[in-house]
Amino acid sequence: MKALLQRVIKSSVNINGEIFSNIDNGLLVLIGIHKSDEIKDIKYIVDKCINLRIFSDKNDKFNYSALDMKSELLVVSQFTLYADVSKGRRPSFFESASPINARKIYNETIEEFNKTGLSIKTGEFGAKMEINLINDGPVTILLDSKL
Repeated sequence: MKALLQRVIKSSVNINGEIFSNIDNGLLVLIGIHKSDEIKDIKYIVDKCINLRIFSDKNDKFNYSALDMKSELLVVSQFTLYADVSKGRRPSFFESASPINARKIYNETIEEFNKTGLSIKTGEFGAKMEINLINDGPVTILLDSKL
């Protein structure tokens, strides 16, 4: 599983021209699901997302986590994180989970995030979404449960 974390001042998901969900001062978490992902990958990503110290203290040092800050998280499925562009000009998504399996793993991931006690918002799996964000920093970090 991959997760692209973006520390945001605000972020929202629009579907069909309407706001589906939004957050302030937290993390936009784009989740890419690999065809071999299982519960250990989910737990690794959720733990890293909420405990990674990427929020600044008064000295502008990364000393606080989303859990410390009681941040909101906007978690959105993003299968293109597993794009393979090593050959040709069109990305291959061979490593991405099938839509049926990806939906199951995504829903289990959201359940794990909900157990953290943080405010968790989501996109809509499989929908065409517009993601708006104001990146704070900018701070953008890629996590990979396979590394």
